[in-house]
Amino acid sequence: MASQKRDLTDGRSPIKNIMWLAWPLFVEQILSTLVSVADTSMVGALGVNATASVSISNSFVFLINGVVIAMGVGLTAYVARSVGAKDYEAAKAYIRHAILLLAFIGLPMAIVVACLHRLIPQWMGAAPEILDDAAAYVLITSVFRVFTMAMMVLGSVFRGRGDTKTPLRINILVNILNVAGNYLMINQPHTITLGSLSIPMWGAGLGVRGAALSTGFSWFVGGSLMLIMLFAKKDPTRISLKDSFKPDFKLIKRVVDLSVPAMLERLCMSSAGILVTKSIATLGTVAVAANSLYLTAESISYMPGFAFATATTTLVGQSLGAKKPDLAKKYTRLTITIGCSLLTLAGVGLYVFAEPLVRFFTPDAAAIELASTCLRIAAFVQPFQCGAWIWAGALRGAGDTKYPFYITLCCNWGIRTLGAVVCIRLLGLGLPAAVTCTVFDNTMRCFLNFLRFRSGKWQNAIKDEPEKKAA
Repeated sequence: MASQKRDLTDGRSPIKNIMWLAWPLFVEQILSTLVSVADTSMVGALGVNATASVSISNSFVFLINGVVIAMGVGLTAYVARSVGAKDYEAAKAYIRHAILLLAFIGLPMAIVVACLHRLIPQWMGAAPEILDDAAAYVLITSVFRVFTMAMMVLGSVFRGRGDTKTPLRINILVNILNVAGNYLMINQPHTITLGSLSIPMWGAGLGVRGAALSTGFSWFVGGSLMLIMLFAKKDPTRISLKDSFKPDFKLIKRVVDLSVPAMLERLCMSSAGILVTKSIATLGTVAVAANSLYLTAESISYMPGFAFATATTTLVGQSLGAKKPDLAKKYTRLTITIGCSLLTLAGVGLYVFAEPLVRFFTPDAAAIELASTCLRIAAFVQPFQCGAWIWAGALRGAGDTKYPFYITLCCNWGIRTLGAVVCIRLLGLGLPAAVTCTVFDNTMRCFLNFLRFRSGKWQNAIKDEPEKKAA
């Protein structure tokens, strides 16, 4: 019975399978976004400097994370194909190697970030008044960073085998811990008044450092639980401590070959983000804060896009593992239709409610005005951004990871990054112009990913049957 639950290629309507996979991802994204909103709001209440301290190093940290997270792309594709082919021993082998890759690559990456904790915000152009807080935030979170890497990579493994509910349940707990911890660690001791009742509340009063501690602890809990569930949850692909964890270098090579383009794609996006952030930093602290605020508000809208893109990766991988390429095409067409329709409505909502959304995060009038303008510009790209993600998700599920990288390289650097640098540094057009470049970047990526998918060449991206050899 458990194997039937994991097999998404037989017996159910495609729309039911899409929604069965996508709704936990969607809820997970809602919760994660609400936590991001709460984090931004709590830190934003401390002032614009605090917001900038937390956000200034994000692009560099995403660059480091991307090296490890990209491994999840190859693992998801191979786990999904193995499950689709009902080769559960092969799936177990890939899952065990996900843990090995975290230990051998993720942990050293986290140590590197810790060692560079003060240099990173300096490289990103942090103003002197926020440098100490920014460095402290990077150092504290880096201590726990391998656990958030575990949540991302092992979450990809769960989704590859068709289980999106386990990551959802774990993330619910993580989000509760994060919000509650932020409230207690950021704020000073205070009193809550409920009608005639006054309740004294303890608070550590640690500000930005408190936000870092709370976030890090929630990562620790989430990553640990994700690992435990791979051993504990009943499933055809459940692993055991009795299994061999000896590295299989042929298997690792297959995963790396598939993951390297995805890794390069993330490096491309993150390094481009660093240049854009450094350019935005020259506009002042208000612009840095406004950039963080509009991105946080925008993230509310693209949750369905992420959910459907991730579901498509699993569905395409399992369909090809079951030798059903026409089903893979059908899944992709349906998710594009549903996802882009939802994101069109979300874009309308962003445009209409831009200012109230931003105002929720900060009381700073200048940041509200600038971030609202940027959010209204970004509203127009929502359906195209969703399309770009879903088409790319389908390609990655098939193991065709090179073309999404090529497309990202050309569009992200040639349109978004070059355009933002020119607009800000040479033409003096400010943050809204940089956001407009992002709109053109996502629109072009959507079109080019669609052309690649339409060509059908992705069906033969993995030519052999590595899942048989991996057992």
